[in-house]
Amino acid sequence: MLIGVAATLLAMGRTAICRCGHVALWHGEVRSDQNSQQLTDWYSFTHVVHGLIFYAVSRLALKRWPVKACLVVVVALEAAWEIAENTPMVIDRYRATTLALGYTGDSVLNSLFDIGCMIAGFWLASRLPAAVSVMLVLALEVGLALAIRDNLTLNLIALIAPVGAISAWQAGG
Repeated sequence: MLIGVAATLLAMGRTAICRCGHVALWHGEVRSDQNSQQLTDWYSFTHVVHGLIFYAVSRLALKRWPVKACLVVVVALEAAWEIAENTPMVIDRYRATTLALGYTGDSVLNSLFDIGCMIAGFWLASRLPAAVSVMLVLALEVGLALAIRDNLTLNLIALIAPVGAISAWQAGG
């Protein structure tokens, strides 16, 4: 599945690695041309949150399915999101409504690591008590909001129904 995602993204014109020519494990500057280009960045934590949430939803919706089968389903969902996220329509929407004003899409390597982060979140949720998973989601969301004024919740609000006050706060106002 990951090979299929990589091939699809490359066929869509995504770069394999950062246009800067080097690969870094972490890039911590949100407003930069290397955001979503390196292996991990602040938004990698949102993919961990995806995994934590996907585990809970898949276990509720697919109760009789083995955990490994649920993992295949959620990896397919995350892979589909990574492809959709890198379409011109979604990239333009991000630029218009989110903190990612100069967003140009993910590198293929970043997309694959985003899927890996989701898998890590799913794995954590499969090992942790539900209450700890909920606390982890809350901690990651609050931590991201404090660190970069963005998180999965704020990103979804901005994509679906932008709120001026949130956008102003994210811009530092």
